[in-house]
Amino acid sequence: MTLPAGERGATRIADRVVAKIASQAAREALGGAVVRGAPAVGGADAAGGADAGPPYADVTVHDDVVRVRVAVELGYPSDIGAQCGAVRRRITERVKALAGMDVPEVAVTVERLHSVHTASAGRERVR
Repeated sequence: MTLPAGERGATRIADRVVAKIASQAAREALGGAVVRGAPAVGGADAAGGADAGPPYADVTVHDDVVRVRVAVELGYPSDIGAQCGAVRRRITERVKALAGMDVPEVAVTVERLHSVHTASAGRERVR
């Protein structure tokens, strides 16, 4: 006997799974650049240490609506606005496609800019 769809129950996707989807989408949008978010819900990836793992996003899920916060580190000079827009679009698309949830809000915070001038000089300040 088959029950009607409304009586069968529902599948709930864990918040940390949605956060991982959003984190991977942010990395994809930036072409694998360094992306950091909070809180970290895991450990290392197969390649090594905890910092080598995928980026993590902070998500708030209510019913089938997700709000995402992700912090990124970008190269400079670059089009920061375009990169943040690409992160927003990619997270919205991937969460909708993989989890079936709407994402009306993606807050992207730029934590740090990495200058090409300081990459070869180590961590020295540019004046």
